[in-house]
Amino acid sequence: MAAAPTARRAGLFGCDVCGKVSRPPQVDAAELRCPRCLAHLHDRKRNSLIRTSALLAAAVLCYVPANLLPIMTVVNLGAQQSDTILSGVIFLLAEGMWPLALIVFVASICIPILKIGVLALLLASVAGRWHWRPVDRTRLYRLVDFIGRWSMVDVFVVAVLVALVRLGNIASVQAEPGVVFFGAVVVLTMFASLNFDPRLIWDAMEEGHG
Repeated sequence: MAAAPTARRAGLFGCDVCGKVSRPPQVDAAELRCPRCLAHLHDRKRNSLIRTSALLAAAVLCYVPANLLPIMTVVNLGAQQSDTILSGVIFLLAEGMWPLALIVFVASICIPILKIGVLALLLASVAGRWHWRPVDRTRLYRLVDFIGRWSMVDVFVVAVLVALVRLGNIASVQAEPGVVFFGAVVVLTMFASLNFDPRLIWDAMEEGHG
């Protein structure tokens, strides 16, 4: 059975910067450049698995203090209350603001766990040369890459409250260390997603058919 045509076999390179697909002249690999933006061309992202694994491991380490440490302290008429992400969700539910509690729960707890879990699965599948459902794994990667930025909603809310609520002992909001770790989790998982090369999923399939 003839192998399916691929960009790699055709000598085509996709630019990681501008996205242009081109067939560069036959020169030394270190000199391959995109004809549109002049960025270096690679048939696959360099050290994709190593970089993604390192960034994902750092995100997991930051995720623990992000959920254990308070993300903000609210002062209301002299009374002070510090909340973690989960206690903030519980407080919103107790106050009857379940739509906001749902948004915070999904964006700040579910999405980071989903991103970390899916990226870990993709890394394991590529490292293990799995042939299992490559189309679905590619779709999972695209989904994670798309929704990852929405985890920043919690950081955005804290930043807005800190900037707007400044009434001394009457009412004020102060950011706490937890929000720093949570922001780090979001940024690290976004970079991990950017460094992962989904074409590696299909390389195992190509080897299998070869």
